[in-house]
Amino acid sequence: MFRPNETHHQQDIFGIQTQLSPELWKRLCESEEYAFYQEIFCRIPEEHFADLYAESPATRPNVPVNRVVGAMILQHMNDWTFEELLDQDLDGVVIATPNCFHAEQSIAALERGMAVFCQKPLGRNASETRHIVAAARAADRLLGVDLSYGAIPAMRAVSEFVESGELGKVFAIDAKFHNGYGPDKAWFRDFSLAGGGCVLDLGSHMLDLALKPLGFPRVKRVQSSLFANGESLGKGVAEVEDYGVAMIETEDGVVINLSCCWNMHIGREADIEIAFYGTHGGAKLRNVDGSFYDFVGERFSGTKTEMLSSPEDAAWQWGGSATLEWVKRLSVDRRFDAEAESFIGVAQVIDSIYGR
Repeated sequence: MFRPNETHHQQDIFGIQTQLSPELWKRLCESEEYAFYQEIFCRIPEEHFADLYAESPATRPNVPVNRVVGAMILQHMNDWTFEELLDQDLDGVVIATPNCFHAEQSIAALERGMAVFCQKPLGRNASETRHIVAAARAADRLLGVDLSYGAIPAMRAVSEFVESGELGKVFAIDAKFHNGYGPDKAWFRDFSLAGGGCVLDLGSHMLDLALKPLGFPRVKRVQSSLFANGESLGKGVAEVEDYGVAMIETEDGVVINLSCCWNMHIGREADIEIAFYGTHGGAKLRNVDGSFYDFVGERFSGTKTEMLSSPEDAAWQWGGSATLEWVKRLSVDRRFDAEAESFIGVAQVIDSIYGR
């Protein structure tokens, strides 16, 4: 078990040197296992694994977290099916399967009393999403979705400007997620398996970022256009789009302009940004130099731009931020969180973009 300490990376192996004979200790020190312990295990930065132990007492394993992680390792080692995994005594499961399995697997786990963390999108459509949230509510179990961009410190700063009213009345939002590449798994291009294309894949992030600071208002009107390989797609067509644009108007008069793409000639790996415009100012999150992981925040006042940067931004590391947040919640309280209801609203907007 990983343990926090101030003096060195890891303690000697459970302090057993005093309990072994000199001969056995010599054999241990000459073994490949001890070499691994010294050269690999002791060099692992402990702060990355802080959630694998409880805060108090500091060296006590975080039981719910370790059971989830341990079950995932055992599933891989033993080639368990999902049903066999559910037979284990688990507090929660992480679902990272093709979209078509999310609803079935999430509901099955929730009905067994397990908390669920699912890759986005939670469901292929609003109906599947609604059933998953209902299962979580009925089971009174924590439900999370991998929407990591909201954890970026710069995005939190932008959201605070919106929520606090410092930007005045926000009336327009521009949200863009252009991916110069595209998914590398074939199922993403199969509508029956994926449920949609770049709008479902990337738009889920951007709509969550746009609607959350506004308090997830009701949407009044949606207009959209979808394309595949440069050709326009009709509404309700069971094909996967690689470019999509939408204008979304909320009941309180905010207009959201959304644009998403895969494999488009954008001159960089990714072009990601979301900007909020209000009567007293504006604020934006944008990626840096085409990166999927490096972001800055900006605040606008007339023609002036103020950078919203801090040491926290520089130190922030992408990778599993939403998962870690779910893990922290799970270790404290695995009951249903009403914030999961917002997943339904985002899914309904996406359904409207697709015309279904």
